[in-house]
Amino acid sequence: MITYWLFYSLTGAVAGLFAGLFGLGGGVIVVPILTFLFTAQHMPEIHILHMALGTSLASILFTSLSSMRAHNKRGAVEWPTALKIAPGVLVGAFSGSWLAAQISTRYLKIFFVIFLFYIAFRIVRHIAPEIKKPYTSGGIFGVGALIGAISSLVGIGGGTMSVPFLLRCNVSMHSAIGTSSAIGFPIALAGAVGYALNGSRIIDLPPYTLGYIYLPALLFVALASVTTAPLGAKLAHKLPVARLKMIFAGLLLVMALKMLTGLF
Repeated sequence: MITYWLFYSLTGAVAGLFAGLFGLGGGVIVVPILTFLFTAQHMPEIHILHMALGTSLASILFTSLSSMRAHNKRGAVEWPTALKIAPGVLVGAFSGSWLAAQISTRYLKIFFVIFLFYIAFRIVRHIAPEIKKPYTSGGIFGVGALIGAISSLVGIGGGTMSVPFLLRCNVSMHSAIGTSSAIGFPIALAGAVGYALNGSRIIDLPPYTLGYIYLPALLFVALASVTTAPLGAKLAHKLPVARLKMIFAGLLLVMALKMLTGLF
């Protein structure tokens, strides 16, 4: 058991670092690794991915707070924008967690793998969003709901979608990353609550779970990620982020291929 605690901590440390660097909640790292670890622990296969998603979102509550504080100290969070999009992501994330509970593990895993390939492809191709005019309030709510729903379905803080959206709204890269970390908190909150509620009626979950949230993994992932997220935020203002993104894309592809082989 102590070995798994160590792996949970390492997972959180890496996730926190990337969360600070790229404005991500770290879920694209946490979900695949927790899936592998839960499988190694012989947890019920039918619930493994749902538990990984729920636990990931719960951990992002802490990661996003830590990353948000670090970016805010550098003036990189546009609070008016974050507050405008928050209602949409709250509704979308809670709805997404309900939808995920209705989907079988196999199809949920297929969706997650496709999402990982998509994100890696965007990073490798350096797809830059076009600048658009400011969105209406209804448009911002709709985009927020979509970001929240997809984020909840794949257990992430939404940075892979909110950063490009903010860039389209003519927000600078550093501010987009910082604001994305703030947007990740309501996504994680609504998503985690949804997974906890939807999992509460499942009777064959392992001990120490709160619905689909596995508390031992949450504890160690959150503690480690909170420690490294500020470091990532600091490095985001100093390191060549473009080069780091290519490394990150490669890591996503490796994990996607690993999960893909597990489907057959």
